[in-house]
Amino acid sequence: MGSLRVKAKLKWRILRSQHRLFKDYYQSLMPLLDMPLSEAPLMAMDLEMTGLDPVRDQILSIGLVPIEHGAIPLAGAEQKLVQIRGSVGQSATIHGILDNHLVQAVSIEEAMAWFLSRTRGRVLVAHHAPLDCRFLQQDMLAIYHQPVMLPTIDTLLVERLRLLREHSVIKEGSLRLGACRERYGLPVYSAHSALTDALACAELLLAQIAAMGGARKLNVVDLLEKSF
Repeated sequence: MGSLRVKAKLKWRILRSQHRLFKDYYQSLMPLLDMPLSEAPLMAMDLEMTGLDPVRDQILSIGLVPIEHGAIPLAGAEQKLVQIRGSVGQSATIHGILDNHLVQAVSIEEAMAWFLSRTRGRVLVAHHAPLDCRFLQQDMLAIYHQPVMLPTIDTLLVERLRLLREHSVIKEGSLRLGACRERYGLPVYSAHSALTDALACAELLLAQIAAMGGARKLNVVDLLEKSF
């Protein structure tokens, strides 16, 4: 039933979209829904922002890491720094991005066009996807004047459901990216870099898939329906 709901929502967006860019984006996702995860092109993403409010705060950087045939081709990994209004302020203590780092950054319009072109025909993957998606949706609405839907596999939610099935107690902080990776024996990375966190998310998803029986046994929609 969940898979039918995902497909119906995507089809509805294709029919209702008034912007050709988004219509093409949605159409590129339809054939992927029933593909095995071992074959489907995915794209792990992560954002760094000036804060956690998508209305008041701004995107500083976007990291994208592709997943293809159950592997991570690092040659396709990319990161963009994004111009903002004003200063990064105290948020620099979290992500380490300073005002002078943004001198050569792209505009938010360029960043959103790049994001859509790089993720077209790929299913998004993110850890705590709703936060990143809300920022992207807020900016795309301002630029394109149309709400956008971003179907995304959420590794945080996948992990939460797995722990609940095992009747594990979900302690505070146990669903953070680093804590999730630790349970699978994945290495510790420095946090709060969009590119590094996108890579960490991609690796986590592959570990989760392996723990669930492997990518050949799961279709894209099997994980997407848990998150979407």
